Amino acid sequence: MNILEIRGLHKDFGGLRALNDLSLTIEPGQIFGLIGPNGAGKSTAFNCIAGVYAPSGGEIYFNGVRINGERPWNLCKRGLARTFQIVKPFATKSVLYNVMVGAFARTNSRSEAERKALEVLEYLHFEKHRNSRAGNLTIADRKRLEIARALATEPQLLLLDEVMAGLRPSEVDEMVGVIQQLRGRGITIFVIEHIMRAIMALSDHVVVLHFGQKIAEGAPHQVASDERVIKAYLGDEYVISAG
Repeated sequence: MNILEIRGLHKDFGGLRALNDLSLTIEPGQIFGLIGPNGAGKSTAFNCIAGVYAPSGGEIYFNGVRINGERPWNLCKRGLARTFQIVKPFATKSVLYNVMVGAFARTNSRSEAERKALEVLEYLHFEKHRNSRAGNLTIADRKRLEIARALATEPQLLLLDEVMAGLRPSEVDEMVGVIQQLRGRGITIFVIEHIMRAIMALSDHVVVLHFGQKIAEGAPHQVASDERVIKAYLGDEYVISAG
C-alpha cells in the first residue's frame, strides 16, 4: 500500500487556483522530492496534505485512509508530521522543552515526553544544546530543532519544507546526511527544496510543479534533463541554446 496518494488535488484562493489537478503516489521508505520555482504551489500542496488548508477538490489518502480536511493535530497522531519553511520555535524556552512539545503528541506523561525528547536529541547529535534557549540558536541549529520536534511525534511520513534554506554548503551536506539517516530509521520523507544538488542527491523520485500544475515527474536525472523543467527554471532562451 502507498503511504500517500493524491488524486486530482486542487486548491483555490478566491479566483486564484494555486494547485491544479495534482496527482502523485509515495511508497513507504521513499525520499520523494517536490520542486518548482517560487510560487509554484509546493507549500500549498504541503498545507493541504498536513491539514492546514482544506482542498478545494481532489482526494488525499494516507495509509489508505481519506484525510481530506482532517485537522493537523489528528494527522500528527496518525503519523504524519511536517516542518515549516519559516522556523518558529518557542524562542524563550530550551531546546529540550521545544522537542518535548512534539513528544506530547504521543504521551501525556512529562517524564515520558522528556525521555523521548532526549532520545531524539541524542539521535540527531544535538543533546549538547538541550538546555540552550531556542532563540539563541543559529539558523542551521533551528532547522535541526524543527526536525527534532517533528521526529519526537514518531512520524511514519515526514514532510520537510525547505529545511536547507539559508544554510552554508557544509551545513547543507550535513542536513542531507540527517535526512538519509531518517530514512534508515524507517521514516518516509516528502521534501520541498530549492537547492538542486541536495534534492537530486537525496530523492528517489521527483515531481516538478509550475504555476500549480505538475509538469514533470520521474527519477532525478530524468527530471533534470526535461526541457519543460529547464524552461520553468531558466527560461526559453536556455532551452534553445542547449539544443
